[in-house]
Amino acid sequence: MVLAPYAVRPETSRGRLYPEAGGDLRSPFQRDRDRIIHATAFRRLQYKTQVFIYHEGDHFRTRLTHSIEVAQIARSIARLLALDEDLAEALALAHDLGHPPFGHAGEDALNAAMKPYGGFDHNAQSLKAVTLLEARYGGFDGLNLTWETLEGLAKHNGPLRRPAPYIAEYDARHPLDLGSHASAEAQVAALADDIAYNNHDLDDGLRARLFTLEEVAALPLVGDALAEAQAATPDAPPERLAAEAIRRVINRMVGDVVAESRRRIAALEPDSVAAIRAAPRPVIAFSDQMVEANHAVREFLFHRMYRHWRVNRTMAKSKRVVQMLFSLLHGGPQMLPPVWRDRAGEAGTPACARVVCDYIAGMTDRYALEEHRRLTDPDIPG
Repeated sequence: MVLAPYAVRPETSRGRLYPEAGGDLRSPFQRDRDRIIHATAFRRLQYKTQVFIYHEGDHFRTRLTHSIEVAQIARSIARLLALDEDLAEALALAHDLGHPPFGHAGEDALNAAMKPYGGFDHNAQSLKAVTLLEARYGGFDGLNLTWETLEGLAKHNGPLRRPAPYIAEYDARHPLDLGSHASAEAQVAALADDIAYNNHDLDDGLRARLFTLEEVAALPLVGDALAEAQAATPDAPPERLAAEAIRRVINRMVGDVVAESRRRIAALEPDSVAAIRAAPRPVIAFSDQMVEANHAVREFLFHRMYRHWRVNRTMAKSKRVVQMLFSLLHGGPQMLPPVWRDRAGEAGTPACARVVCDYIAGMTDRYALEEHRRLTDPDIPG
């Protein structure tokens, strides 16, 4: 495939923090993707919450299945825009590596616990996972990914004027040009996340019976897609109609991103990836009409799903689990496994807090619940 002049090119990559010998038939971004797939943090996504805790059902999304779906959408968009598909895929697969257990409830609880020490940010934690916490290579910490992949992880949502502490710390030793936009490939991964997130939460919400097809039919874009699905397959049962409608919504959103991005690229006339980074606004985007429709879906999901009493009840319990784990381990780092205990140092210190935060952020839902049970039940040996 011939890449567009504004695409990132593997042969002009800025390389890795720790130089490595070649001798591989894969491109640098293909190697990044494969390192991410083989990472421990990636495997753990299988048992990390998207919205529903892992044991609530086998058919709901997890962070792992969500990441795979984002990667599929990102590759499709990148191909249509003549961008480097491997870089877009690598970024899509890595974008959630920093999420703690229990979804946004776990993140909120960790952020509150870490407030005195700089807070918690899952994007910064994703960067930390691939640059420090993964321990798979003899010569360096992390995965030693290319500069372009690290840049995309750090700022796929736009320039960072006030970066999270770890991003600023890493940038000081390996500058990622935080003040500019990321590559078009990174922007594609960010939009693919939005497309997958909303549509698959609609699917899971319908599957969990938090709302009905009739209710989502009132939403712009979704209602039209549902009417098309009903016209095409009038005898299909509700669950198949839902799948047909959501498939159509995803296709329309992808088409909208491609059309709007082509308009923006034509207006900018970028001749290099540097022109993309220096642009006054992102080049990969939804149209204004799609932004409005997407906002309506988000609002619906916020009130009918993320704030549903069943979800709230589970999330409240999850927050208490994370809060208790942090409190116990920050006050008693001697209870940490040896490799973490050695790094934590003295109880109650900022350094100890950061290590405990990293330990908890890496947990799956299942492990966090087990660890909480072991630490709080006096009848269970440690």
